[in-house]
Amino acid sequence: MTRPGTLSATAAIALLGAIACHRSPVVTATPTPATTTANTGRDNAREQFVRDSIARAEASRRDSLARAEAARREAAAREAAARAALTAEVYFDFDKDALTSDGTTRLEAKVPVMQTNRDVRIRVEGHTDERGSDEYNLALGQRRAAAAKRYLMSRGIEETRIETVSYGEERAVCSEHEETCWSKNRRDEFVVTAGTRFLGPKP
Repeated sequence: MTRPGTLSATAAIALLGAIACHRSPVVTATPTPATTTANTGRDNAREQFVRDSIARAEASRRDSLARAEAARREAAAREAAARAALTAEVYFDFDKDALTSDGTTRLEAKVPVMQTNRDVRIRVEGHTDERGSDEYNLALGQRRAAAAKRYLMSRGIEETRIETVSYGEERAVCSEHEETCWSKNRRDEFVVTAGTRFLGPKP
C-alpha cells in the first residue's frame, strides 16, 4: 500500500514523460550552402575581365593622346621650317643686283612653300650698305628686290602675290664700317603679308 504523498514508480515515470512531451522543440539552423569552387572561379574571371578592359581602355586613351601630340609637334615643325624658308634673306655682292648661287638656292626653297600655300603673299624688301648716295642706294635696293621677284615668278608664283619695296641703306642691320658688316646689309628681306598661318609643303 502506497503512503499518502508518495508517487509510485509507475506514476513518476508517466509524469516525467508528460513533462518531456510539453517541452519546446529544439530548432536547428539550416546551414547556408558554401560557395562552390566553380562559382568562385567565375567571379574571379569576371573581375579579371573588367580589370583588363579598364587597362585596355586606358592604354588606348594614352596612345590616342600620344598620337595627337606627335601630330601637333610634326605640324608645328613643318610650319616652322616653311616659315624659315620663306623668310630667309638673300644676300648680294657689292654694288650688284644679280642673284648669287646661294641666293638662288634660298629663293628656290621658297617656291614649294608658296605653291602649297596659295593664300601666302610676301613683300620683298631691298637693302644696301652705306656706300653710295641715298638715291643710288634706293634704286639699287629696288633692283635687288625685283631680281628676287622675277626669279619667283619664273618658277610659277603669281606676280600679284609678291610686292617689292626698297629701303636703300636706311635699315642697316650692322653699323660697323667694314666689309663683314656691309655684306650683312646688302640683302633682300622677305615679309609674309597674308596667309600668316600655314603648314608648309606636305612631306
